Amino acid sequence: MRLRPGDPAPDFRLPDQDGRPVDLRDLRGRRVVMYFYPRDGTPGCTVEACQFNDALAGFTALGVEVLGVSGDDAASHRSFREGHGLRFRLLTDADHRVATAYGAFGERRLYGRPVTGVIRSTFLIDEEGRVAHAWYGVRANGHAARVLAEAERGHRA
Repeated sequence: MRLRPGDPAPDFRLPDQDGRPVDLRDLRGRRVVMYFYPRDGTPGCTVEACQFNDALAGFTALGVEVLGVSGDDAASHRSFREGHGLRFRLLTDADHRVATAYGAFGERRLYGRPVTGVIRSTFLIDEEGRVAHAWYGVRANGHAARVLAEAERGHRA
């Protein structure tokens, strides 16, 4: 199941890198970028995280909170954040329940072979908790800039 613009964003409550719970309901009234990635420290995931971090001032200026989500535990997230100077929260979805609810977990191709895992996906969620934009199967490099451009368009609308 893939989410489309206008769909309600599935609620979640996940721990961040410090074990503090993050609840989507608590973020109502502001926009959120939530991106799902396979694993801390891998080349593509590092590129994507660093590019979101580089664009963070732009997201912050628009009042958009950035959240990265993977199945990695808090210790891995802390190490990843510290190692790359990431300034946004990373959430642990250990059982992939939230990724599944967002359509960001399932069968995908890896080196031409079908595998089950995280489908690199990003969601721009509006102030009302609805999906404003959904990207599935994205390429890591350059993706943060595209998401920021969409957030800017939505801000002007």
